[in-house]
Amino acid sequence: VAGADGSLDLMKLNQWVNNMTPDAERFWMNLEQGIAESREAEKYAALVKKGLYVTTAEAKDMLAQQTKQMNIGFVMKRYTAVSDSAVKINDDDINKYYKDHLYEFSSYETTRKIEYVSFDVVPSEQDMINLENDMKRIAEEFKTKTAKEDSSYIAQESEEGQVTISDLTKKTMIIRDSSVYTDPVGTVYGPYNEGAYFKVYKLSGVKQVADSARVRHILIGLTDTRTNQPRTAPVAKRMADSILALLKNKQVVFDSNYVKAVSDDPGSFGNGGDYGWFDENKGFVEPFKKAGLEGTKGNISVVETQFGYHIIEVLDISKTSHTAYRVAQIFKLIGPSPETTKEYYKQATDFGGQNNTSELFEKAIEKQKLNKRIADNIKENDKTLPGLDNAKELVKWMFAANKGDVSSQVFEFKDKFVVAHLTGIRNKGTLPLDEVREEVIVKARRDKKAQEMIKEFTAKAGASKSIDEVASKLGLGVENMENLTFTSFNVINVGREDALIGTASGLKAGSISKPVIGENGVFMVAVSAVNEAKLPTTVTDVKNQAEQTLVGRSDYEVYNAMRDVANIEDHRAKFE
Repeated sequence: VAGADGSLDLMKLNQWVNNMTPDAERFWMNLEQGIAESREAEKYAALVKKGLYVTTAEAKDMLAQQTKQMNIGFVMKRYTAVSDSAVKINDDDINKYYKDHLYEFSSYETTRKIEYVSFDVVPSEQDMINLENDMKRIAEEFKTKTAKEDSSYIAQESEEGQVTISDLTKKTMIIRDSSVYTDPVGTVYGPYNEGAYFKVYKLSGVKQVADSARVRHILIGLTDTRTNQPRTAPVAKRMADSILALLKNKQVVFDSNYVKAVSDDPGSFGNGGDYGWFDENKGFVEPFKKAGLEGTKGNISVVETQFGYHIIEVLDISKTSHTAYRVAQIFKLIGPSPETTKEYYKQATDFGGQNNTSELFEKAIEKQKLNKRIADNIKENDKTLPGLDNAKELVKWMFAANKGDVSSQVFEFKDKFVVAHLTGIRNKGTLPLDEVREEVIVKARRDKKAQEMIKEFTAKAGASKSIDEVASKLGLGVENMENLTFTSFNVINVGREDALIGTASGLKAGSISKPVIGENGVFMVAVSAVNEAKLPTTVTDVKNQAEQTLVGRSDYEVYNAMRDVANIEDHRAKFE
């Protein structure tokens, strides 16, 4: 339904609509519905984005946060300074912390936690011997193959039939035997164990290649760039051959006008098809480079590449050249044999069958000195886990199993077998205390340390007039930091400590804070000086940047907000 220029032809469209088949009519109705839904979503997103706004007052405050630099000194007593054993907590402490901080123990999605044992499948010693012997056989047979037979033999023997033949220099040579530079063509090297593969190499050819060359070309592409219509390879080849004949018979002139008239490479129109001098490092496709570097001055030929057919004329080549070595290689992945794989599968099956309770699972890991791995916060639609790709079946099991179950099924991955133990179920909403008890204990103990430290700071140093006096009375050191801003991420020698940064930002120069509970410890901070940094940023710049940030986040945030209020549970994974 497109016109000659590629635009919509309404007459053709109406003809097509009036003569639609039932299948085409269904397609058309779905298309109309899809377009309507898409436009509705676009309009809704645009309404939200247009409603986002940052006031000038907010922008001024943001700019001040960036430009206000503080020199501070602080004294901190870290929670680690008091041993956990010295702080006793009871059930009342645990229950109180849990009730006072329910927001910390909410889950917005249903998740699972597992422990698992991975039986990594690796080749046995006998597998390695068998692989090396097979590669020795290949090396001997490779010696008997002619240059014309090399490609078919490589495809027959190499991993996944991959044919790899490369032109190399002394700098890029991959054969470790230095005799390759003097050996006759046809010499075979290896097999070599190169980590993931056994490899055998063959010196297939030696030739002199110009260090650089200059060519011009005409491209007859697989798409006509003037009409944007596809062109088959045979048609492109016939056109290229015709142009080659015209050029050789001097019936046309290889100049800018002719290149513009027939070439499908607009990038070289301005230079008459000439890209200038190039060497082996130039990012051209290999057949194009070879036509120049291995050609002779004045030669014109047709060369096929992934883009179509090039008519290439060698304008000049460098006086210097180097030796190129054509190297063919056959490689095989170093992997386990089917027999070895079956043995590892049996080990995993036996482990899961004999240790099918939480207690047995843990004891067996300890007894057999296995490496227990943990995966947490797993969602029902997750497809991969850390170190485990394509884990869909494992995730399905987690969401069908009960807490404490050990998988009777052995899960197979690319190079391992896995037996899993479901250790945690976190449903959407506030998590029961029993599920987060250990986490609550840690936080409740830290909170109790903090309260005792606040009392200590207040009693010993609450009336101090300087941060040095605070340090002296508490027997702690002063940490100093210059040019701290509200937008700073870390505090020197502490790391992330938002409470300290926020407290300092609210102080005037020469003032000192009260004791404050932080993430890493209890602290008091003093501001010795406040400076205004000179930044090339204006309030308008900050305002625009902040609004762009809001707009950039809007689609994601709106989607999450709509998902939360929609009360829709996504169980697609059960049917995939």
